[in-house]
Amino acid sequence: MGDIGAEFAAFKSDMQKKDQALDAFYLLVCGTFVFFMQCGFALLEAGTVRSKNTKNILLKNLLDACLGAIIWWAWGMGAAYGESGESDGNVFIGTAPDGGGPFLAAGWAEVGFDPANGKVLALWFFQYVFAATAATIVSGAVCERATIGAYIAYTCFITGLIYPVVVHWVWCDNGFLSGAFTQDKDKTVLGGCLDFAGSGVVHLTGGVAALCGAIFIGPRIGRFDDAGQPVPMPGQSTPFQVLGTFILWMGWYGFNPGSTLGITPAGYGTIMARAAMCTTLSAAVGGITVVGFGRIFSKTYDVGMMCNGILAGLVSITAGCACMLPWAAFLTGFIGAFVYYGASKLMLKLQIDDPLDAFAVHGACGFWGVLAVGVFGHPDYVSFGWNGENGDVAGEAHTGFLYGGSTLFAAQLVALIIEFAWVGCTSSILFFTLKMTGVLRVSEQTERNGMDPSKHGGSAYN
Repeated sequence: MGDIGAEFAAFKSDMQKKDQALDAFYLLVCGTFVFFMQCGFALLEAGTVRSKNTKNILLKNLLDACLGAIIWWAWGMGAAYGESGESDGNVFIGTAPDGGGPFLAAGWAEVGFDPANGKVLALWFFQYVFAATAATIVSGAVCERATIGAYIAYTCFITGLIYPVVVHWVWCDNGFLSGAFTQDKDKTVLGGCLDFAGSGVVHLTGGVAALCGAIFIGPRIGRFDDAGQPVPMPGQSTPFQVLGTFILWMGWYGFNPGSTLGITPAGYGTIMARAAMCTTLSAAVGGITVVGFGRIFSKTYDVGMMCNGILAGLVSITAGCACMLPWAAFLTGFIGAFVYYGASKLMLKLQIDDPLDAFAVHGACGFWGVLAVGVFGHPDYVSFGWNGENGDVAGEAHTGFLYGGSTLFAAQLVALIIEFAWVGCTSSILFFTLKMTGVLRVSEQTERNGMDPSKHGGSAYN
């Protein structure tokens, strides 16, 4: 019997290692999809700016990937996933055991760092590409007028502090906003919220920071006339915009289905497939709705608006892709299209110059995406992302209010208010400081001539 027991134990250990390897491979593949979104952002932003700023915007996208990796390794992962300090009541930011601070290996305190565990290393990579995405959103809102120094400063600040803190609240064990990971609901606000792949954590964070940046840096020269009406400043390349949008859409299939963080547990395949289907429907209806609605007012079929409509649908479904029925995902994208369109027009009315509509797409639709979970969260599906005390699934109160839920919508709304306040306040302090020190914006002459000839040795096109 002893030999049989030993053989079974060895077999079980071998299967666990194989599961870890398969989960690691899945995370690496999905993470690579998300990393490729940097290429999509680069093309979309380069196509939207004028040709005299092409090198500048592309350099900033490259810096996102490089700076984000170093910061996430040095302390970002620790600030996000380090211990919550349950004994001393610290639920604000991750720290290393015994008060070691949120640096270096602190991020492995909860996940159990083991250099031989490929899944843990793959998890670092997967979380890094999410952090880089949040930082990249901001660049579009301040493009054509922000200095490289300001860009480096806000990228470091967002990747190293603003974003990891939100991650810790929502996606970390004992996070006070986490309905998915905090088992003791007494430690959460209204039982915690559900944000499966980051409509709030990633997109609202990036979108609100983008809004603050656009407000403090001011509009581009000539963007509004003396009467306050917007003056068209068309980008250099519609093909770049469309290709970038398609690449971003493709990357979302790593972003959303990959957020299961594994493939081997029973039922995860179905969850991934549902996430992919809901993602597709929301993106498709978002694009069609925006281009159709825009046609009514502008009398043209605006390709750029359709690109943003697709992205609006993708952002809107990111929080709820795993816990909605397909018809609900369709409605989420449909409503998200109007949220985007209204936010975009409001920004122009307020004379806030956001060339990429970063806030309208990521901030406004990210807000709606998190809220939509409280409306459409299905009782059979929210249980996947819900970690009740002792592992119990969500109760009736924590389902969408269309299904009789009475708490989840409120929890989603409270989480959004807290996230908005945190990102808005910290980003405002950051951009105000950069503005007051004269670091935020380039000179008028540099802006008129373009960044490329002034700062990057000449035009991007020979």
